[in-house]
Amino acid sequence: MAQSHRSTVGSSLVPRSLVPRKDSLGTDIFRDDSGDCIVRSDLGCYLQTKDFLERGHDIKIRRLHPACQGGDHYVGNRQESNIYIIKGSSYRVVRDLSTDKGAQIFELHPRCRGGDHYGRAGWTFFIIFQNQGEIRWVTNLRTAEGEKNFVLHPECCKGLYYFGIDQYLALIKMDEKWGAHFYLYPDASKDKLDSFFSIHPDVLNFFPGGLTLTKGISTCGWECIKTLHNNSDSPITWSDKVTRKVGYAKQKMSTIEHNWSISAEMSLRAGDLTKLITQLQFSLKAEYGGRSIRTEQEDWNEAREEEESIQVTLEPQKNLYIWQYQLGIGQEPVLFCRDIQFTKENNPPDRIPLPPVP
Repeated sequence: MAQSHRSTVGSSLVPRSLVPRKDSLGTDIFRDDSGDCIVRSDLGCYLQTKDFLERGHDIKIRRLHPACQGGDHYVGNRQESNIYIIKGSSYRVVRDLSTDKGAQIFELHPRCRGGDHYGRAGWTFFIIFQNQGEIRWVTNLRTAEGEKNFVLHPECCKGLYYFGIDQYLALIKMDEKWGAHFYLYPDASKDKLDSFFSIHPDVLNFFPGGLTLTKGISTCGWECIKTLHNNSDSPITWSDKVTRKVGYAKQKMSTIEHNWSISAEMSLRAGDLTKLITQLQFSLKAEYGGRSIRTEQEDWNEAREEEESIQVTLEPQKNLYIWQYQLGIGQEPVLFCRDIQFTKENNPPDRIPLPPVP
């Protein structure tokens, strides 16, 4: 009886992409006089970088005030200090997302409702109806004053996220060869690209699906951690302890936070935010590098070696294979599940021991 070489059952490669805003409600981006801001309402926080998306310096993670959470869209610009949180048929105006300072609430004009994306370029709001390929400009969300409507150029219909940078319409798109970039257009109705920029990895990591681009797709499968052999002509009872790793490989993932300054108001220990991001990554659809499974009920404490006593009877000339379910990001396993299974053949179990995302 001897331990086998390890045999991991993984998942085939899928295209890598950020999760678009339509599939990650409460996530949005804008640029104001404090830099670029990425809101993650699902995490209850936002990222702010004074040195913009492409450079990724001076990154701060701040808590979203409870009253500012759950928005459908978040809009800001460099021309004024107000931030607009659109939710349903109304919007909230605040000066600071972490304090809800100066909060006011207004009703959206009917002509300003139902957009797929909202932003602000200069002093003008834009509303994008992506499926219709249209963009609507207004100077006031309450009155729809100054309304102008244009057909989006096809190249401007492909954005995952839209925001304004001064007078430019900016949109984030995936390039098949070069990954995530943001593109600046002076006129969304024409194919006249002004410039484009890559997004720094430290910023990408905060986006839904960002780990797919910086670390690799999620993997999952059963790994054979021990093989028992009975090469004799008589039954053998095997009684021993099986050692396996259980928990979360925190050190491997927490490097993501090394260039983030996490505000004390977040009340998180080192690595806790990365843990939440990793859990959400596993829950994503395969097209965004996830596995569509829920892992919150697993053991997310620091990974450690554990022993389990096992007693089995092996029939003559038979083998027994002991498997553990593991999940990884890229090539590295990061979550070692408690569940172990036994098979008589060198084929992994066909069940997934984790609940699917509804």
